Amino acid sequence: MHKARPLAGATPAPARPRRPLHAWARRAPLLPALLFMVIVTQLPFAATVVISFMNWNALRPGEQGFTGFANYVQVFSEPVLRSSVLTTVRLTVGVVLLSLVLGLGAALLLDRRFRGRGAVRTMLIAPFLVVPVAAALLWKHALYNPEYGLLNGVLTWIWSLFGGHEPPQPDWITQAPLMSIVVSLIWQWTPFMTLILLAGLQSRSLEAIEAARVDGAGAWQTFRYLTLPHLRRYLELAALLGSIYIVQNFDAVFTITSGGLGTANLPYTIYQSFYQAHDYGQASAAGVIVVLGTIVIAILALRLVSTLLRQEQS
Repeated sequence: MHKARPLAGATPAPARPRRPLHAWARRAPLLPALLFMVIVTQLPFAATVVISFMNWNALRPGEQGFTGFANYVQVFSEPVLRSSVLTTVRLTVGVVLLSLVLGLGAALLLDRRFRGRGAVRTMLIAPFLVVPVAAALLWKHALYNPEYGLLNGVLTWIWSLFGGHEPPQPDWITQAPLMSIVVSLIWQWTPFMTLILLAGLQSRSLEAIEAARVDGAGAWQTFRYLTLPHLRRYLELAALLGSIYIVQNFDAVFTITSGGLGTANLPYTIYQSFYQAHDYGQASAAGVIVVLGTIVIAILALRLVSTLLRQEQS
C-alpha cells in the first residue's frame, strides 16, 4: 500500500514536545529546596513519631523500650496533661473569638473614608509586628505590674478623681492569670483579623450596597443581610489561621506566668516534659498531637483559601 502524501501547501503537524522531560526541567530548580524542607521538617517529625511510641526517660536510662500508645493515653488521662489540653482549648477559643469581634469592628471603621486613615491603619497594624516575647514582656512589666504598671496607674488616677484615699492595686497576673494572657494575645492578634476582614470588606459589590440603600435599607440591615454573609468566608479564614498560631503559643505563657496558676497550655507542658522532666516519649506524643491538630486546621484553612480564590475569579 502506498502512503498517503500530504497535500501541497499543507503544513505538517508539529512534533509533540516531550512532556515528562519538559516538566522535570521546570521542577529541577525546586528540588534542592524541597530536599532541604524534607530534611529539616519531615525527618525530625518522623523521629518524633517513633519516639512517641517509646518509654524513653533520660532520668531512667535503663528502661527504654517500645510502649505502644501508652504515651498518647497518658496525655489525655493524666490530670496535668488533660488540664493543659483544656487550657489550650480555652485560650485558643477565647483569643480567636474576641479578636474576631474587635477586628470586625476595627475593619468596619477603617473601611470608611476619613482624614488620616493611612496613619490609623499603620498604628493599628503595629501590635502584630511586635516580637511575641517583647509583647509579653511589655504587658507583664509595663501594664500588669502592681507597683508601677500602667493599669494600676490609671486606676489610681480615676480613683483620685472621685475622692478616694486608698486606691486598689490589684495584682492582675495573680488574680486573673489566664485572662492576662488572653488580653495580651488579643492585643497582638486583633490587627491580623482586621487586615483579613478589611480585605473582605473592600471586595464587596458596591452596586449591591448602593441598591440596598436606594431601597431604604438602613445601616444595620445592610450589614446583616449583605456585609455579614459576604464576610462569612473571611471570618472563617481568619479564625482558622488565628487558631493555627494561637494553639501553638508558647511565648506569652512562658513570659507572663511561666505556666503557673493553671495557665500551662500543651506547648508549655511539652517544654516541661522535655527539658525539665526529660520524658522524651511523653513530650513527643504531646507534640505529635499538637502537630496533627494544626494540620487539620491548616487543611481547612487551605480549602477556604481556594474557595475564596475561585469565588474571586468567577
